[in-house]
Amino acid sequence: MVASRTALTVRYAETDAQGIVHHANYLVWFEEGRSDFLRQQEFCYSDLERAGYYVVVAEAEVRYRAPAFYEDRLIVETTLCRLRRKLLEFRYRILGSEDRLLVEGRTLHMVLGRDRRPTSLPQEFINRLQDTLQQGRG
Repeated sequence: MVASRTALTVRYAETDAQGIVHHANYLVWFEEGRSDFLRQQEFCYSDLERAGYYVVVAEAEVRYRAPAFYEDRLIVETTLCRLRRKLLEFRYRILGSEDRLLVEGRTLHMVLGRDRRPTSLPQEFINRLQDTLQQGRG
């Protein structure tokens, strides 16, 4: 599968009183990785929203393996691992120096229409994302 790599540097405001990254920030970084992944595929959430579709988080899992600290340089690896008409699933790995695994996780997303009820993605969007999945398998 195709994975994107998004670089970031831990900001002071993202750490707790012990100087360790606060656990909630990893979900924010998953979102940054996911948005960057889609941009790299020439696909933006804003395109969907203008068309009246919203992709919302339905489930999130985070597994913490090792801490990150202020000014650490991190990589968020993001992979689209499942695509259905009404669902998308992404997997993440956050890596520290020397590609040390710090955090891994996944998010499952539902597609909603303007009425905020589950709906299917338009076929053109599905096709664009399926091309991404197939590139990774080829």
